[in-house]
Amino acid sequence: MTPFITRIFTVFFVLITAVISAQQDFQGQAIYQTKTTVDMSGFGGGQMSDQQKKLMAERMKSMLEKTYILNFNRSESTYKEEEKLDAPGSGNSPWRGMMSSFTGGSQYKDVKERVLLQEQEFFGKQFLVKDSLPKLEWKLGSETKKIGQYTCFKATTTKPVDEMDFMSMRRKGRDNDDKKGDEKKEGEETADTTKTEFDNPLDELEVPKFIIVTAWYTPQIPVSNGPGEYHGLPGLILEVQADRTVMLCTKIVMNPQKKEEINKPDTGEIVTREEYNAIMKDKIEELRQMYGGRGGKGHRH
Repeated sequence: MTPFITRIFTVFFVLITAVISAQQDFQGQAIYQTKTTVDMSGFGGGQMSDQQKKLMAERMKSMLEKTYILNFNRSESTYKEEEKLDAPGSGNSPWRGMMSSFTGGSQYKDVKERVLLQEQEFFGKQFLVKDSLPKLEWKLGSETKKIGQYTCFKATTTKPVDEMDFMSMRRKGRDNDDKKGDEKKEGEETADTTKTEFDNPLDELEVPKFIIVTAWYTPQIPVSNGPGEYHGLPGLILEVQADRTVMLCTKIVMNPQKKEEINKPDTGEIVTREEYNAIMKDKIEELRQMYGGRGGKGHRH
């Protein structure tokens, strides 16, 4: 082999090694601000005053407005809520403890192996909810917009909704009530007087079967990933509008000097989403019976 050919092979080998190394080291971090809008008029029927609804909205704000961090490489990612110090005097209130049980913990996904894992603490017990990544049939559009310095393209899909998705729950018949709103007198409330505070709250709520999801992705970051369970587009998803929730990327750091480890979680009792939903329903029924025992009703067996 001549020295010239040897040098060509050497250069080629170095380039291939550099490309493979770059692919292995490739990592990014994206910060998302999320906000969910809840129609407070559907809470409590005619039994809650405006002041009570306002107080509940303030308590729910920390759950409905959050900051998440997505750490990602070519195929894997972790998506977790940004850790914040509690406000003075807030402490670990019973309200916060209860509501955190109904919202998801840290999430891991592998878009190559189509694996979705979510850590979940539910009333003091640790679970690891394991699912396959949902297959989203995206319709790619030509509309574009800028998010920061990135050019993003629009995509839409129809997504089935989990039956215990708190963020999409609404009072049954709400749409019909809205249509009849003009016919009601000011301040008039329609309430079923046969209901009691001890009835199962899930009986008054419903979740839509499907929702329309609009996403904005950028091919400038060529990973098929995004916030939450969203994935499957030819570029990182920087914004999602799903039902009443908006997820917006506010900061991106590519190949940070200090890389976060993207590890597959392995703690907690492994359950499917269906099994976990059944556990939640059982607990809600248990609490209903427990508190239904007050005021002379007694426990039901």
